[in-house]
Amino acid sequence: MKHILPTIVIAQFLSTSLWFAGNAVLGDMAAELELAPAFLGNLTSAVQLGFISGTLVFAIFTIADKFSPSKVFLWSAIIASLFNLAVSVKGLSGVQILVFRFGTGFFLAGIYPIGMKIASDYFQKGLGKSLGLLVGALVLGTAFPHLVRSMTDALPWRFVLYATSTLAVIGGLLIWVLVPNGPHRRPSKAFDFTVFFKVFQVQPFRSAALGYFGHMWELYAFWAFLPVFILQYGKLHGEELNISFTSFAIIGLGGLSCAMGGYLSEKFHPSQIAKFALTSSGICCFLSPFILFQPNLVVFMLFLMVWGLAITADSPMFSTLIAQSAPVQNRGTALTIVNSIGFGISILSIQLLNMLNQILEPAFLFLVLGIGPVIGLFYFVKGKPKPASL
Repeated sequence: MKHILPTIVIAQFLSTSLWFAGNAVLGDMAAELELAPAFLGNLTSAVQLGFISGTLVFAIFTIADKFSPSKVFLWSAIIASLFNLAVSVKGLSGVQILVFRFGTGFFLAGIYPIGMKIASDYFQKGLGKSLGLLVGALVLGTAFPHLVRSMTDALPWRFVLYATSTLAVIGGLLIWVLVPNGPHRRPSKAFDFTVFFKVFQVQPFRSAALGYFGHMWELYAFWAFLPVFILQYGKLHGEELNISFTSFAIIGLGGLSCAMGGYLSEKFHPSQIAKFALTSSGICCFLSPFILFQPNLVVFMLFLMVWGLAITADSPMFSTLIAQSAPVQNRGTALTIVNSIGFGISILSIQLLNMLNQILEPAFLFLVLGIGPVIGLFYFVKGKPKPASL
């Protein structure tokens, strides 16, 4: 049993490296294929839209509860890696790239929420810590392509796609070989198309989900446009910054805060940690223009580090509350449903920033992200989620 959690964490990290693989090579890819500046938002949204579509299909057909989660994870990792690899084919059009990124996102629905489902099947006690490490692995996996690109700048940009696809398959094989069905798994006996609606009738579940939705309005839009924010700071103040490595470091710090939040959840209730993190990241949204215009690089980097830590720390806490308040036999489907809606919200914020980036100074882009934490906190606190035994 001791190997179970480390294996899930490593597999999650390896397989979710597919998520931002396209973003990490966008500059070189755009130059080679003569893509428009707005392609950044479209590329990110294609993955998110694919993920939403995948989670909807997985949720409606209760795939996470009907079939072996380990096998679902394996096949999803293999197919997602093939879609990711397809982007490396020479001579693709922008539309073809978006289709392949959509396919990658679709099968990421069988990786991220399924990984959480597998963890909840094994760990009833200490679920907050387990999901903290798991979501931390997702964050590091998301940041990893930026690190690969910064270390292989002399190599063709397609190397990042080769590397992440290979790692994803390895992650799927690790789960399939080393992590069988968990002792707390309760497979559903038949497809139940009403689960999608029933889970939101549970008040603690609804409260945690609404808080999570506010968090998701901010998270992926911040990650997608972080390189733009860093580039703008360098232009304003004459600083030459390694944008790929800096983006990796700031996003990667979120993995640390997820793990820290997981361990803290053994002393503090997950709702307290979630509220503190969501409040902190919301404050960062509203401070962002002032930080960008001030000339001190140390202040700028420290601010981004704090934001990178705060913006992810609430994610595993919300997931913990959602998992613990959902019916046991539908836990995987419930997690998938919330992921689906949350990522749908992230598309709206990404496309809004994509539009505003054409008409506003980059300094003011992140102000609109503060809407998410404000609304999420209002409904989360209003709902007063009941304490959950960890």
